[in-house]
Amino acid sequence: QVQLVESGGGLVQAGDSLTLSCATSGVSFSRFALAWFRQAPGKEREYVAGFSRTGGYRNYANSVKGRFTISKDSAKNMVFLQMDNLQPEDTAVYYCAASASVISSSLARADAYANWGQGTQVTVSS
Repeated sequence: QVQLVESGGGLVQAGDSLTLSCATSGVSFSRFALAWFRQAPGKEREYVAGFSRTGGYRNYANSVKGRFTISKDSAKNMVFLQMDNLQPEDTAVYYCAASASVISSSLARADAYANWGQGTQVTVSS
């Protein structure tokens, strides 16, 4: 059974940094795609960053490219999202997601992921 638990959210000011963590269980890092999504109030869930199933491909949404970094620690079964130069538009609930079947070209599709964490709130004040 796959379980994903996010942590590390909080209230920060514009320009600050924050690192989110996702503790996983039941996930094989060599077979699962791992990704971060976010959802702001009144908006659809959107892709932030992710690793392909083989881990050899990593990409980012244009809105966070150059500011956010996704990483993983296979030995500790953890996925991280380092967020630098945070802006008010980054305010959202951030979710960790895992999929054993998503293909690289569909990494950004929320409906391609069957496993989700409960989310962690990130609020950026101006």
